[in-house]
Amino acid sequence: MMTNNTANFLADTNIKSFAQHKKIPKVIEESALIALSHYPELKDAEIDFVFKQNIKKSVMQAQPKFATILKKRKKRAYQINISAMFKLTHSATPIHQLPQNIMIGWIGHELGHVMDYRQRNLVGMLGFGVGYLFSEKYIQKAERVADTFAVNHGLGAYIIDTKRFILDQTDLPEKYKARIARLYLSPDDIVEQVRKLEEAKTLDKSF
Repeated sequence: MMTNNTANFLADTNIKSFAQHKKIPKVIEESALIALSHYPELKDAEIDFVFKQNIKKSVMQAQPKFATILKKRKKRAYQINISAMFKLTHSATPIHQLPQNIMIGWIGHELGHVMDYRQRNLVGMLGFGVGYLFSEKYIQKAERVADTFAVNHGLGAYIIDTKRFILDQTDLPEKYKARIARLYLSPDDIVEQVRKLEEAKTLDKSF
């Protein structure tokens, strides 16, 4: 259901302009476009949002398209894989039926990964792949970088909602929640990042 805030946002923003070069399933289009609107740098990036039946250890996963990995950074294409079902211990819910603020936060985090990838040359991308496969410390760093990109692009409130939604789910496997708590910024960490960002903006305006 569309909230008043979302309706106001859509009225004030040419939201459809963020759909160029993107392939988005209709059922998540609004959430994806709101998340994308916070990343104007990605307006010309080719990004496909693809539903998958199963993504190992994850609900969403951003990755460069292999066929474009040798291209210049701004010419690479990306794919965001999305688990079709949000799986709980004893049940499952179609992912698009999650609250919209949760979907925006989750997609916003994955777009943070895309921002990170676009900074990396070929060697950097290959190093990222190896590090992510074999080092939990590297995964932690990469996930926190993605969260930070999202916060710095104005998605802090959505990221906080998403973290709390995951960690407060009594019917989510404890192993998954422990992984999220261990590798990602906590809701309190995000709140602190948002506070510092707002403080910095206030200082900038005072000069």
